[in-house]
Amino acid sequence: MTDTTATASSTTDSTSSRQPEPPLAILLELTHRCPLRCAYCSNPLALTPASQELDTAGWREVLRQAADMGMLQVHFSGGEPMARSDLTELVAYASELGLYSNLITSGVLLDASRLAALQQAGLNHVQLSFQGLEDTQADRLSGFRGGVAKKQAALALVQQSGLALTLNFVITRSNAHELDAMLHYADQHGIARVEVANTQYYGWGLQNRAALIPSEAQLDAMTACVTQWREQTRGRMVIDYVIPDYYARRPKACMGGWAQRFLNVMPDGTLLPCHAAQTLAHLQFPRVPHSTLHAAWYDSPAFAAYRGSSWMPEPCGGCEHKERDFGGCRCQALALAGSADTLDPVCERSPQHEHVVTLARREAQLGEQPYTLRSFSFSA
Repeated sequence: MTDTTATASSTTDSTSSRQPEPPLAILLELTHRCPLRCAYCSNPLALTPASQELDTAGWREVLRQAADMGMLQVHFSGGEPMARSDLTELVAYASELGLYSNLITSGVLLDASRLAALQQAGLNHVQLSFQGLEDTQADRLSGFRGGVAKKQAALALVQQSGLALTLNFVITRSNAHELDAMLHYADQHGIARVEVANTQYYGWGLQNRAALIPSEAQLDAMTACVTQWREQTRGRMVIDYVIPDYYARRPKACMGGWAQRFLNVMPDGTLLPCHAAQTLAHLQFPRVPHSTLHAAWYDSPAFAAYRGSSWMPEPCGGCEHKERDFGGCRCQALALAGSADTLDPVCERSPQHEHVVTLARREAQLGEQPYTLRSFSFSA
């Protein structure tokens, strides 16, 4: 904490009264249906059934409102977004509206004809996830047999299409030893962008944390591996690296800050500032079609609750980092400290910080643990 508390407070007062900028992007969780049952899935434990999903007209209206608000990007996610038979129509409508579209997919439902239709519809980018390259570990983690081969086939199709591509390697304690092989695989295949994404502990990931969280020794090895590969591939491959929050000294600006840059839409039309915000039961989030996106973003008390820095307790309120990390993650504060209104416990200035680090160290030393696979829900 610095001696700029008074200046920071006056800045907070002025910025909190200012109308927020429109969101940069919208994340559409089209469905919770998925052929995979990943133990780290960030979907809520209570999945939305297909009968409660927005229909095609509902999603088109969401896209229209997003474009009208000035958003630039749309991310089609899930579950598995390819479980929606109307995905191509929605991509085409997003393209018609001038939105840059990104498909976040496991790849296991992707075939040549489906990809060709999506590309013809105007899809701009594909983000393809891997749970590793070893069949045994990947199958166990995802609850899906033969997923590695299907993902590799999907990768080949996307590369042949010429679409922009990001590979997302999801890291847990059980596959951290594969990281060097994963990055070698990406480099061999000429991938320009890779995300090394340690599991973040929300939804099913939080429930299975004791089986998933890596040790500090594994984290040190990962960091060294990423550093080496960044040097080796400088100029040809960008590697984004996300560590487990529990070992961090500073919190991240979750989703760019609460209701700062992103708007999430759940399968049933619930509007959220981040994908895990439904865990904050004291907030009432709006839902389309009963609310518009504009009304949710600018008028909803739930969206305003943790926007900016005027809500922050000390020492957050006087911290020099508050306009960079925006107090960290409210959902994580609730999960670890029991209150969304307090410091994110991963911050070294939190009184719960040492408890969180100790918790991570203890769970990481448990060795192989059973975990609960995400509830199965799939029909294309």
